Amino acid sequence: MNLEKKVAVITGASRGIGRSIALNLAKQGVRLVVNGTNVTRLNELAEEIHHEGQSCVVVAGDASHAETAADLVQAATKHYGSIDILVNNAGINLRRSTLETELQEWKKVLDINVTSAFLLCKAVLPVMMKQRKGKIINISSTTAKTPHKNASPAYGVSKAGLNYLTMHLAQEMAEHNIHVNAVCPGPIETDMSKQWSEPYRAAVIDKIPLKRIGKSENVADLVSFLASDLSDFITGQTIHINGGSYMN
Repeated sequence: MNLEKKVAVITGASRGIGRSIALNLAKQGVRLVVNGTNVTRLNELAEEIHHEGQSCVVVAGDASHAETAADLVQAATKHYGSIDILVNNAGINLRRSTLETELQEWKKVLDINVTSAFLLCKAVLPVMMKQRKGKIINISSTTAKTPHKNASPAYGVSKAGLNYLTMHLAQEMAEHNIHVNAVCPGPIETDMSKQWSEPYRAAVIDKIPLKRIGKSENVADLVSFLASDLSDFITGQTIHINGGSYMN
């Protein structure tokens, strides 16, 4: 995929899909700056990547804060001199109905799921514009396209907003040779899905044509493709990866 020596900034990298994305890119020679709020897990990830002979810098902090975005850009440019790939993966879910959702909960979900991506893009884009190239991949969800009883309205709204941000930036940044796409995973095996009851898991699998739940590595493979030269004529897209549970 011609990713050797590229530089990637990844938010929400301490576990789940974000961790798999970091490990996948590292195996292909990408130099990393990883972010999250769990310092212990981030350091463990960096140690694993270093053990494989690749470079990884840890920048802990809340991705919904402008200061964290600035710190990530500074770390990438200081250590590597460029930023080729940005993966906005930081996100949280909230399992509340509309009437149960408090205003502060609503704001927190939107801040982490979509405002963080806005702040990271705003911080990274000047570097990519100067380079005349870049790949931005936003990790969204099929919940952005169809409601889900197991997710709050705040989660769906935040991911729908992320999809629009993806399209807007793709149009705005095309003249600078910057590609912006979103990945919309469906049911994926993560720490969250491991907490499902067996009846609920069976019900989820029954609705998937491929009759299995995806792996975080499946999402990581798609992200690597979008980060590579193989995707050079793809921008402004929201790409589904869900075993057929949502088709468009």
